[in-house]
Amino acid sequence: MPAADFELVYCDAALLVANKPAGLLAVPGRGADKQDCLSARIQQTHPDALIVHRLDMATSGLLVFGRGADMQRKLSRLFHDRKVEKRYVAVVAGQMDEAGKIELPLGADWPNRPQQKVDHASGKHSLTRYRLLAHDAAADTSRLELEPVTGRTHQLRVHLAAIGHPIVGDALYGGRAAARLLLHASALSFPHPLDGSVLRLENTPLF
Repeated sequence: MPAADFELVYCDAALLVANKPAGLLAVPGRGADKQDCLSARIQQTHPDALIVHRLDMATSGLLVFGRGADMQRKLSRLFHDRKVEKRYVAVVAGQMDEAGKIELPLGADWPNRPQQKVDHASGKHSLTRYRLLAHDAAADTSRLELEPVTGRTHQLRVHLAAIGHPIVGDALYGGRAAARLLLHASALSFPHPLDGSVLRLENTPLF
């Protein structure tokens, strides 16, 4: 397994937060060729680190690990109860409004797995808020801050593609070609599982 190739953003006795590089799995996949992942790399130096949530392989950014099963459960509960504020940065095609929301139900696109799709008949309620950070007229792209209020699979990617502004580098959902998916989990805020104090973490994307 390669040497640890990630940034440890925060570490204490209860949890740690790492910056996952784009193109690295968060957890092992199926098959011997998919065992290298952020979770395995972190456990080389922090054997008690257990992953709490996921990011797509193509997405970079902040991932939380609980130190031991008890902390993993407590942190997972915070995510489940929507007590974790998450922010992403993305670059998308076209000119976006200053701010807004995307509220479209999502479900699995079974014939085209792992793709998801907008499904008004049986999809789950999904809500994304966005704020315009900058517009590049020459490239015809918008840089956004995104808040996924719900946490559906591929939510940000499907929502933006559905309104005609796919994320740059998102080949799965019609984004223009780029060296990588321009989506980064840039900020997390949640009550610390030991004392309830609010922990705020930020990480600037490299794009």
